[in-house]
Amino acid sequence: MNESVKYGVVLVTASSVEEAETIANALVEAKLAACVSIMPIHSIYIWQGQKHKEQEWQLLIKTDLGKFPIVEAKIRELHSYQVPEIIALSVVAGSQPYLQWISEQVG
Repeated sequence: MNESVKYGVVLVTASSVEEAETIANALVEAKLAACVSIMPIHSIYIWQGQKHKEQEWQLLIKTDLGKFPIVEAKIRELHSYQVPEIIALSVVAGSQPYLQWISEQVG
């Protein structure tokens, strides 16, 4: 594995499948993500003192975390939320061929 690459998953929620796909397409096309998986979720949270229960779309963005600042900036540019969830989790172990594929896809 390339030691300069730190693989990870960035979690982002979006308000609609269209918004999720817009973000996913932009990240993949810009070679900031190797793959983005999108799943429907149901979120319960407090925002501005009010409890919300919402249908959202969870993006699982597979990337090189060295690119996190650029990934975050692109997500903020395209996202409708005032404070979007943008959380990076490190991959501590993974299939070497899959990690190599991520490395090849993320420019």
